[in-house]
Amino acid sequence: MTRTFRHPGFEPAVIQTRGPLLENVHLAAVAVVDAEGRLLAAWGDPMQTVFMRSSAKPFQALPFVVERGPEQLGWKDEHIALMVSSHDGRPMHTQRVQAMLASVGLDVHALQCGVHPPLDPETARELACRGQAPTPLHHNCSGKHAGFLARARVHGWDIQTYLAPDHPVQRAARAALARMSQWPEARIVLGTDGCSAPNFALPLYHAAWAWARLADPRDLPEDWARAARRIVRAMVTHPHLVAGPERFDTRLMQVLQGRGAVKGGAAGYQALGLLPGVWPDTDRGVGIVIKMADPDRGQIARGALTLALLTRAAGLDLPREPLETWWPEAPITNYRGIEVGQRQTLFP
Repeated sequence: MTRTFRHPGFEPAVIQTRGPLLENVHLAAVAVVDAEGRLLAAWGDPMQTVFMRSSAKPFQALPFVVERGPEQLGWKDEHIALMVSSHDGRPMHTQRVQAMLASVGLDVHALQCGVHPPLDPETARELACRGQAPTPLHHNCSGKHAGFLARARVHGWDIQTYLAPDHPVQRAARAALARMSQWPEARIVLGTDGCSAPNFALPLYHAAWAWARLADPRDLPEDWARAARRIVRAMVTHPHLVAGPERFDTRLMQVLQGRGAVKGGAAGYQALGLLPGVWPDTDRGVGIVIKMADPDRGQIARGALTLALLTRAAGLDLPREPLETWWPEAPITNYRGIEVGQRQTLFP
């Protein structure tokens, strides 16, 4: 049976030409919201409900940071950065996650995130050359799972069921996102992420509002504001741990130099929180979320659209060289370096 699928909530955002013809069109939906809940910009339908995927990780980590769990265990900002990471699986990531587990008397066998090869190709090749198989430590979500397990151990909760939606760790994560996003917890749609943890879907507008409040938590109770600031500080201080040296999130946070936290997710989701004073026409922090309709083909397009928002709508002067791969307007070259087309970003 043939079906026609439409994307009514999405608009053309990035196009690619080849020779004289339009070859690809990447559709996207965007919401830009400040910490007071004002919708500053939108592309497509900002109220459509979308899974946040790994862009939800800072909010999944919030309850543990609010109750000062990392301090009890002697964890530093680098460990909090790993709690919210989708890391490369390099030794600098896996060794720290292993130490996080050891601090609560656990090891790699406690992780229920599954296994995939390291996202860093060089690390994957080195493992293969040594005849070693990847372990759950190499999974990009192992830091998040180490945080879940640590909170369960600190409270004496069952660690075998730490991924169940009704486990106290997961209920608190869902409640934290509801509080930050101002979206009713009962209306958050639950799904299962690639790492087997519960994941959350809510309107793009409310997800962006949550990211704005993470970056500008002045209206939150003091313990929540302190925790939000610490998570943002950990991300912008250790961007190499949040993703990896060649990845978009890391590169953009390095370029922003402390002005914003960046966290992408699977299936074409991208989120960032800008600190107060970065976005024009508001003195509050700003959250930006992007959802690409064609995530498999739109990885570079997602970065290009993000940079277009920052350079055009926010007027930031960002250096091109470290972000060249994702630059909004760029030539497309073949394997001989011959220019064969152009990438153009439509967001005004």
